[in-house]
Amino acid sequence: MATRTTKPTKPPEPDVCKPCGGTGNVPTTVRVGRKRRPVGQQDGLCLNCFGSGTDPDA
Repeated sequence: MATRTTKPTKPPEPDVCKPCGGTGNVPTTVRVGRKRRPVGQQDGLCLNCFGSGTDPDA
């Protein structure tokens, strides 16, 4: 009887973090002045995945 060979399977892809979209960065609004008006945005670390880009709940 001949032995069967099977194809090696790929490991499943990790799920992408939803708040950052897998980038690890989220936009944070920058506010200046006494009335704290918004002037722009800068990149901040995603606190859901801590910058890894993968979903921690998966």
